[in-house]
Amino acid sequence: MKRRGPLDDAIRLVMFDLDGTLIDSKYDIATAVNLTLEALGLPTRPPEEIFTFVGDGVKRLLRLSVGDAGEARYEESLRVFRRQYLAHAMDTTRLYPGLDQLFGRRETHVKAIATNKSPEYTAKIVEGLGIGTALAAIEGPRDGADLKPDPGMVLRILKTLAVPPAAAVLVGDSTNDVHAARAAGVRVCAVGYGYGHREKVLALRPDYYCEQPDDLVSLLLG
Repeated sequence: MKRRGPLDDAIRLVMFDLDGTLIDSKYDIATAVNLTLEALGLPTRPPEEIFTFVGDGVKRLLRLSVGDAGEARYEESLRVFRRQYLAHAMDTTRLYPGLDQLFGRRETHVKAIATNKSPEYTAKIVEGLGIGTALAAIEGPRDGADLKPDPGMVLRILKTLAVPPAAAVLVGDSTNDVHAARAAGVRVCAVGYGYGHREKVLALRPDYYCEQPDDLVSLLLG
């Protein structure tokens, strides 16, 4: 496992996970979840508990949040959450400190996003952050069927941009990211500042590891 940059010269494409990797979005997600629970007449949850539900897509997020309230309430929660999260997705969500530098030097690497977040939420956040013009591709789950650790979205980016796996790296904060990268044949950079379980991620021996956002900037910009 390499802990220092810069990246190998062969790397031309950097794919980023979103939540917990590029952006700190957990408070807006927790707000939308609790507003959803309130609207359904269900008990709200501490934000810290909701944070632990983030990373496996909106359906799992809401199943865990709704709990044992029943299938009808879960289906309704999907509709209510969509409205609430679209309204609150940019209340506090920001790029992690310093990561704006990665989108001011577009010539360094081709950049893309591979996220388990639903596409409409991703689009709103990318637009709100003003980073869309720096991204060559954005991929998320299709019909919710290929969430990471499935490598589908990573493979689609490689195909779209005509980049071989050996010339790409996926940056993420979770074991899902490491497994997806390995399954797609690309290298992986894990970050320790996000929402994933740090020790579990490190146990998978990622190719690169960045403890703080500044380390990621150094790795990618040299």
